[in-house]
Amino acid sequence: MGIFSAILDKLRHHGAAQAAGGQQTAGAAQQPQQQGQQSAQSGAQQQAQPSMQQPSQTTGQQQAQPGGQAGQQQGASQASMQNVDIEAVLSQMASQKGGGGNYRQSIVDLLKLLDLDSSLAARKELAEELNVHSGAAGSAEQNIALHKAVMRKIAENGGKVPESMKH
Repeated sequence: MGIFSAILDKLRHHGAAQAAGGQQTAGAAQQPQQQGQQSAQSGAQQQAQPSMQQPSQTTGQQQAQPGGQAGQQQGASQASMQNVDIEAVLSQMASQKGGGGNYRQSIVDLLKLLDLDSSLAARKELAEELNVHSGAAGSAEQNIALHKAVMRKIAENGGKVPESMKH
């Protein structure tokens, strides 16, 4: 899993915990619906298969199905970023940790707040993931560009990011 994926996972986890109070029943209602769709899809796939299958073909198809389910789960994960108020989530995490530093502008403080590796190597990897090539590795210029890129990418994935954190 990439560093940006880990950032999204942390935000989803805390965002979901925060929203669980009033929206838990809505999420629970969607889950059986998704499972029903998966069952219908796998049933349709089985009907479309010839009745005379070699065991190796069945094994290959069984292996292909989890990949499809993983794609559906990824789509569900991205959908769960919808309605996650990033400022509120980060603010709550910062208050629980005694401040959180300057996470609104600093990529290092943001990563630390999320309990992720903030080392130069980790930031280089994140810069490659997000195609950020501003300044020298680890420079203030790159760190600022990296923070902005992370916030923009979170917004692209459905998170509610305040304008002040995108620019």
